[in-house]
Amino acid sequence: MAKRDFYEVLGVAKNASDDDLKKAYRKLAMKYHPDRNPGDKTAEEKFKEVKEAYEILTDAKKREAYDRFGHAGVDPNAAGMGGQGGMGGFADVFGDIFGDIFGGARGGGGGGGGGRNSVYRGADLRYAMEISLEQAASGHATEIRVPSWESCDTCKGTGAKPGTRPETCRTCNGQGAVRMQQGFFSIQQTCPTCRGQGKTIPDPCRACDGVGRVKRNKTLEVKIPAGIDDGMRIRSAGNGEPGINGGPPGDLYVEIRVREHEVFKRDGDDLHCEVPISLVTAALGGKVQIPTLGGKAEIDVPEGTQSGKQFRLRGKGIKGIRSSYPGDLYAHLVLETPVRLTDAQKDLLRQFEASLTDPKHNPKTRSWMDRVKEFFQP
Repeated sequence: MAKRDFYEVLGVAKNASDDDLKKAYRKLAMKYHPDRNPGDKTAEEKFKEVKEAYEILTDAKKREAYDRFGHAGVDPNAAGMGGQGGMGGFADVFGDIFGDIFGGARGGGGGGGGGRNSVYRGADLRYAMEISLEQAASGHATEIRVPSWESCDTCKGTGAKPGTRPETCRTCNGQGAVRMQQGFFSIQQTCPTCRGQGKTIPDPCRACDGVGRVKRNKTLEVKIPAGIDDGMRIRSAGNGEPGINGGPPGDLYVEIRVREHEVFKRDGDDLHCEVPISLVTAALGGKVQIPTLGGKAEIDVPEGTQSGKQFRLRGKGIKGIRSSYPGDLYAHLVLETPVRLTDAQKDLLRQFEASLTDPKHNPKTRSWMDRVKEFFQP
């Protein structure tokens, strides 16, 4: 079974800090630790997976190798890591980083090939996509254009001008590495002429400048599942950068950014909105229309409703990707104070206020005043 992405295992972004990694690890370790799940083989496997991901990503060198080459960069048993002893495979995986130091362990007169035969997985790509809350709730299909390296049609990927071919490097005799003697020490280094490829191109292809690949934009269809939330990622397998020396391509990760909505605020699967009501409606009661993502709804506001009163509309929220039922919509009533009143309107309000002499009309004010008096009593 293929290993999951270590960042996905911990539920963090690729640029996560050490503190972010530690917090994510502690949370998952507490959840899946065998002591808390006795006899649960699934939890035990998840704990091992989380532990491995944390150990790799908190080691700076291993994390760098993982970011560059994926699981092959940190797996001592990965394909292409053969050779004489473990040291040879180690150098193959990390290429020029350690190849110059440990290349001698691979044995054989010119070095063992340097990086010319190393097979590397292509790098992953990241694409940020902004969508609306409505699109996040109902799902969305769209097309995106992403940069991509493709094999040069002119030279068929060789990098050499049509009619010619790459030649064996004369400096390293095709080994990709050269050995330098300094006193008692023999140091192997990447060939400066061919840069570890073992071949040179005397007459490079003009279409790709000898690289063998050209950069083009490709159009991909992205299907955003209903219920996706801000910060989630969609993985498009094999649409990252192409591999090196026949290695598999990387993946494309589409990171979702949900635009701030003018009416609703999302909290998990629930939605919240503020609904202004007039003084008359709050005092006398009445029906108020509430917006929802699916249209309009109506609530009965009881007589004497106070500002801040919350109404819950079940099932009017968002059905998350991993949820069985949709969330709820919470409408928060906000009393709207009249503004720009005429003199006549102001007089009417003063007369109305003067009529509210009975404490039963303002129970909260009377209660609050009583508490204030008690507070200031000696």
